[in-house]
Amino acid sequence: MKLLIQNGRVMDPVRGFDQICDIAVAAGCITAIGPQPVDFAPDRVIDAQGCWVLPGLVDLSVRLREPGHEHEGMLQSEMAASVAGGVTSLVCPPDTDPVLDEQGLVEMLKFRAEKLHQARLFPLGALTRGLAGEILTEMNELTESGCVGFGQADVPLTSTQTLQRALQYAATYGYTVWLRPQEMHLGKGVAASGPLATRMGLSGVPVAAETIALHTIFELIRGTAASVHLCRLSSAAGVELVRRAKAEGLSVTADVSINSLHLTDTDIGYFDSSARLSPPLRQQRDRDALSAALADGTIDALVSDHTPVDDDAKVLPFAEAEPGATGVELLLSLAVKWSQAQQVPLLRAIEVITSAPARVLGSALGELEQQLGRLQVGGVADLCIVDPAVHWKVEPTALASQGKCTPFNGYELPTRVRCTLVAGHIAFERG
Repeated sequence: MKLLIQNGRVMDPVRGFDQICDIAVAAGCITAIGPQPVDFAPDRVIDAQGCWVLPGLVDLSVRLREPGHEHEGMLQSEMAASVAGGVTSLVCPPDTDPVLDEQGLVEMLKFRAEKLHQARLFPLGALTRGLAGEILTEMNELTESGCVGFGQADVPLTSTQTLQRALQYAATYGYTVWLRPQEMHLGKGVAASGPLATRMGLSGVPVAAETIALHTIFELIRGTAASVHLCRLSSAAGVELVRRAKAEGLSVTADVSINSLHLTDTDIGYFDSSARLSPPLRQQRDRDALSAALADGTIDALVSDHTPVDDDAKVLPFAEAEPGATGVELLLSLAVKWSQAQQVPLLRAIEVITSAPARVLGSALGELEQQLGRLQVGGVADLCIVDPAVHWKVEPTALASQGKCTPFNGYELPTRVRCTLVAGHIAFERG
């Protein structure tokens, strides 16, 4: 289908492009930005006057809950939620059931996702078999089946020797290892250590759980020259360590979740299980440091950390509730809200959810490496049309995700996705 998107404010952070113009789409690619060829005959014209036309969002942490947790989310529902939020490319962690540690499982997941004709799916392979932390997976085979990196999801490695061997192997073949920095024995609590957790009688997770893990990871990177992506930083001290590692020249990237960027431990309120998250919400100084680091590039990307949780698993005492929250439909709006509240340039807010996460994926994208997260003539037509004038209230029942639990319930958020295109195909359109 040939499409002509007219009169939209087209923004591409990669080129610093920001102007009102038209975009022509044909055969799944962008054929023109600005003046259109005289012989271009669109099958449909979309009037985007007053709207933003952005690159499709790239989300580095979206749990689809399938296979194994279909009671919490289905591939179809979570993919629909993704495109409803303007996300055209997503990375899913390997902690499915069974774990993504075999080639056939990855190929089946990708095949089923492609049949839905919605967002592009990039799986992470398990770093160790069954995420048990003992035997390394066949990374080469998993890469051939479509994995863009390898990690342990939220399961910490108990053996530093196993992690060292994994980094050595990954460095040899140019793979990226994705790690959530959390020391196993200190990270077993349910809330961030501090006065609030003590007052509420909740077991705490100290900042040291993150910093000890970061020190270990950086020391191993120095010895192996491996590339590591750090998932969901949560503390000011962790940010400072990452800043030093980057200044040293270590091959490190990092992301932060929308939860840690906007919320603090006080949002737990009266044991509100919707704020039972992993990593736990920390104090105001941590949130401020994370915000500043995302703005200055120390933290590369903003992620939704989309983790649908069944209602039954949340209607429990705080310490017993399952951690996680739905978020993929909120990613864009919360990025814009951050931009407005912190006076961060709008193009930077768009960058951290488009081109910056695409750069984290880098060569793992193959031929798409120079196309995702940006708008360019000849590139794939992954884009979203956003109405910046809309302010909407987060109502869980109105979310497309099967998981309805979110700590942002009742929040009024700016901007809403009107239409999402994936490879020139209209994957979502708001009525």
